[in-house]
Order: sequence, then structure tokens, then C-alpha cells
Amino acid sequence: MRTVEELCEVLRQRGLKVTPQRRLIFEALRDSGDHPSAEDIYQAVIEVMPDMSLATVYHTLNDLVGMGELVNLDLGEGKSRYDTHTGSHCHLVCLGCRKVVDIMRSPCCAELAAEEARGYEIERCDVVFYGRCPECQGGVHD
Repeated sequence: MRTVEELCEVLRQRGLKVTPQRRLIFEALRDSGDHPSAEDIYQAVIEVMPDMSLATVYHTLNDLVGMGELVNLDLGEGKSRYDTHTGSHCHLVCLGCRKVVDIMRSPCCAELAAEEARGYEIERCDVVFYGRCPECQGGVHD
């Protein structure tokens, strides 16, 4: 992820305002480091700025996704998570504690054969491996 100042500059270049709320959200993303949800970011920012709305957090996260600065992950939890690593990689998800870990390798399905692609122009591929982390293998989070 870019630094907070770099994200602020990207906003300025796109004609968007750099507000204290956006800056705080950028800082919360920087400090989260673990594929946070909008709700996770919201909980972090209201400790500093109690009057910030969840809608502001969602709007800012969606702006960052639209600008290619974040990736929106749907891991079947009923909420989106956000990834600051925007390059090609896979994810490992614990079925117990729901921890998400980046696996920094290109997804294998990126090399889809033409007949498998059925005329689609492939833009991205999401590969998620599911298992149990070492802590959950002992039943701590079940």
C-alpha cells in the first residue's frame, strides 16, 4: 500500500479533497495489516474521531477500490474485506478464526485456455485456499 501522503496526493491529482476523515481512514488501513472489513476500519477511526459515520468509511474504501489502491475481497462472510496488496496473489483463509494471509504468487488460473475462457477477456483471478491455521487446529476457535 502507498503511504498516507502518497494516497493523499493521488486524491488531489484526481480532484478529490483530502479531508481529516479520509486521512484517518488511510492511517487505519496502514495500521490494520490484516484484510480489514469496513466495520474494522470504522471501529479504529471512531476511537479518534467519534462523529465519523460508517458511510464515510464505505465511501472512502470504495473510492480507493475504484482507483486501484485497494482490492475488495468477498470471502463468503457476508461482508467485504479490503486488501492493500493490489498485485496478483492468492489468499489463505482459516475456517476457524477467519484470519486471511496473503500468498505472494500468481494465481494458477490466470493461464486459462482459450476454450475455457469461452470468449471472455480475463481481467483478474481470485484464488482462495481454505484450511485451519496452527492455532485453530487445536480447536481454540471452533
